[in-house]
Amino acid sequence: MSINKYYKNNKPVRDKEGRLGYRVRVSYTDLNGNYKQAEKIVFGLAEAQMTERQLMVDYKERKDGILKNRLTVNELIDEYLNYHSIEVKETSLDSTAKVLRLRVRPYLGECRLDKLTQKRLAEWKITISGLNLSDRTKQGAYSIFVALLNYAVKMQYIPKNPLSVLGNFKKSSNAEEKPQKLRYYTVEQFQKFIAVAQKHCKTVNDWGFYMFFLLAFFTGCRKGELNALRWSDIEGNVIHVRRQIAQKLKGIKDKETTTKTSASNRDLQVPPQIVEKLKEHKERQKKAAGDLFTEDFRVCGGVGTLRDTTIDKRNRQYAEEAGLPHITIHEYRHSHASLLANNNINIQEVARRLGHSNVNMTWQIYSHLYPSQEEKALEILKDIELD
Repeated sequence: MSINKYYKNNKPVRDKEGRLGYRVRVSYTDLNGNYKQAEKIVFGLAEAQMTERQLMVDYKERKDGILKNRLTVNELIDEYLNYHSIEVKETSLDSTAKVLRLRVRPYLGECRLDKLTQKRLAEWKITISGLNLSDRTKQGAYSIFVALLNYAVKMQYIPKNPLSVLGNFKKSSNAEEKPQKLRYYTVEQFQKFIAVAQKHCKTVNDWGFYMFFLLAFFTGCRKGELNALRWSDIEGNVIHVRRQIAQKLKGIKDKETTTKTSASNRDLQVPPQIVEKLKEHKERQKKAAGDLFTEDFRVCGGVGTLRDTTIDKRNRQYAEEAGLPHITIHEYRHSHASLLANNNINIQEVARRLGHSNVNMTWQIYSHLYPSQEEKALEILKDIELD
């Protein structure tokens, strides 16, 4: 048994209440006589000491072959989410918790782990298959459930993962395979859209929405990245993308976090006309806020952030008034990427500007937009002389 402070990036980890994190380790011999070591992360010394005592009891029983796991799936989920709260971003944790809350807890939450047989899990798969869910949603639920049970195996709560044996949901056999159509605005369409947005600019707040849509098209940034953007993130014609805002976390209005991935930390150059628009908007905010203005003001929202629901509402409104089809905010990223691809900007640069960590993902989405190189390749080959 041992209790040690928990460090991450060479710094002690604390929870929201300021309590230090502790790693509680226990060494034991499992039912097969194999030497094992397990650990738990808890917060507060008293909690760590209590956890150590409980582990001593639990693993003594396990060693003696007495303990048949009595944890329910609900209890496992609670422990799993608590453990991963210090390992992943809050947005990712919130998404995982939501899937488990909707797809697992109602059906198997009260089931004990030692009763979680392949038959019970097969029945769960049948139930989920009967719901009006997309293949992607069902397969996502399976992946998260498998990860939960893999954690249970890691913690020696169960000997193996009974769900992984059954495999993931298959694609619906009666569902036609329809290629997803890429929706985006062309330059001409966006010009109509942004002209309508400008007509609605009566206040500094209205101009904030105008700037949001302008930057979405010219940078390809995600919604959360644009909402998080501060004036201190802009140097000349370069925008430093370093953070994002999440508005849908349970119990939290606005949560500022790091970007989605390390590749999402990027520096984006913008053209002179956007630099000029940014200067004009900064002057508007300064005039409206007076002495209260600082470089920490949000570029689009000012003191606060623009609300996602209002952004979506105005997006629909402006598109309708401009006589354009409605596209989602995410599809402004498609618009930016499509503009670059149609002008033969190499895929690496498109991926970099979008903040993709994998160029393959960018290529899968946008490869069809690149001009065919077949004729050009043939012309090059024709110029090679042979004796």
